[in-house]
Amino acid sequence: MDAARSREQRRRKSIQSQNIEAPGLAPRKAAIRLLGAIVDARTSLDGLTDPEHGHPQFLALDGRDRSLLRAILVTALRYRITIGRMIERHLERPLPANARSLAHILHVGATQILFLDVPDSAAVDLAVACAKSDPRTVRFAGLVNAVLRNVARSKGDLAQILRETVDAPAWFHERLVAAYGADRTAAILAMHRIETPTDFSVKSDAEGWAEKLYGRVLPTGSVRVARLQAAVPDLPGFNEGAWWVQDAAAALPARLLGDIRGLNIADLCAAPGGKTAQLVLAGAEVTALDISASRLKRLQRNLARLGLKAATVAADIRTYKPAEPFDVVLLDAPCSSTGTVRRHPDVPWTKSPEDIVKLAGLQRELLDKAAALVRPGGRIVFSNCSLDPLEGEDLVRAFIDDRKDIRLDPIHHAELPAIAASITPEGWLRTTPADLDMGTPEFSGLDGFFAARFRKAG
Repeated sequence: MDAARSREQRRRKSIQSQNIEAPGLAPRKAAIRLLGAIVDARTSLDGLTDPEHGHPQFLALDGRDRSLLRAILVTALRYRITIGRMIERHLERPLPANARSLAHILHVGATQILFLDVPDSAAVDLAVACAKSDPRTVRFAGLVNAVLRNVARSKGDLAQILRETVDAPAWFHERLVAAYGADRTAAILAMHRIETPTDFSVKSDAEGWAEKLYGRVLPTGSVRVARLQAAVPDLPGFNEGAWWVQDAAAALPARLLGDIRGLNIADLCAAPGGKTAQLVLAGAEVTALDISASRLKRLQRNLARLGLKAATVAADIRTYKPAEPFDVVLLDAPCSSTGTVRRHPDVPWTKSPEDIVKLAGLQRELLDKAAALVRPGGRIVFSNCSLDPLEGEDLVRAFIDDRKDIRLDPIHHAELPAIAASITPEGWLRTTPADLDMGTPEFSGLDGFFAARFRKAG
């Protein structure tokens, strides 16, 4: 036993002392680099890990290491404050403000120790190797080793720290409390800590596809799977175009239009095309617009897989001039995405209150343009995936007050009976991650979404 332990110790020392690429080191180095890009440079996680245009260190990894890197980053962001507190308990003094690389090494190492299925010794050794591989942190290798070993020894304290900690930046937490109160905010933040399920919109036979995908049919009609059995392209029904991935909340705005068979509808900011597919499937003649030509190509590929057809236009809505006005306009506007934090835990760390103000201004500009694109007597549905009232309730109030040619067309409980509680007294739709209780946290919740419906004067 002593001989085996001695050999293991020599192996670790060899890895730490030699300038070699130990197994598993590359994804940890990439995780440290990308965590810095997210929290320091406010770069989106999805952009950094895009399979075609992502960060070079991500693209250099194989599929297994890419999955590990994403798991580290998602978890590190989801529990960022908690992880920081666990680290701080074992520091003799706070890290210098400019020691960002060292902080990221500690966070990546502690994430694996506290939340992922990685042996403590491997997480520590690889973190030390990462420190030694960077001239900025090589002299702190001993500190990394000591702190992370102490974090591992104190894992029994994690449950208490979790109960005492708000895992959100202060600005985000404060805005949630102002909008929803302390209790509902706590429920929202509790859901942000839980791995998000995957929702599917299906062409038909929701019960059958729920069985095939090992999921459940939600009261809203979407199929929800708590944990996928394979990558999305490898799931049954993908090649046949039987379904598409779409959060259950994101599927609601298109349902606010009722019977749209034969109507000429503009889907603005349409990519990646989930709402476009809903509208086409419901029998509308759809024109899908997006300012990004590359995103529009993705929409076109998605529609082709689904066997659905729509006119597509790459254009800026603010300068777009159709040959004739539309019967209906659906505007799912670009926003802060604060309603999607459960799926995108980088959002609170890459956005700011200033971003919300700026995006609310853009949304109002786009909403005014949407009103210009619809015929007299036509309808407009405005939606976004923000939890912030500045991008929802406040914006709509101002829009109605300013526009004498537009009136609110209230949403009624009978239209969405499964989530009637999400219909506000004003007749707007407001969902949060704390809504839609399905019995277990893994199957419960919705993206934070806001939607309002209007009619243009005839």
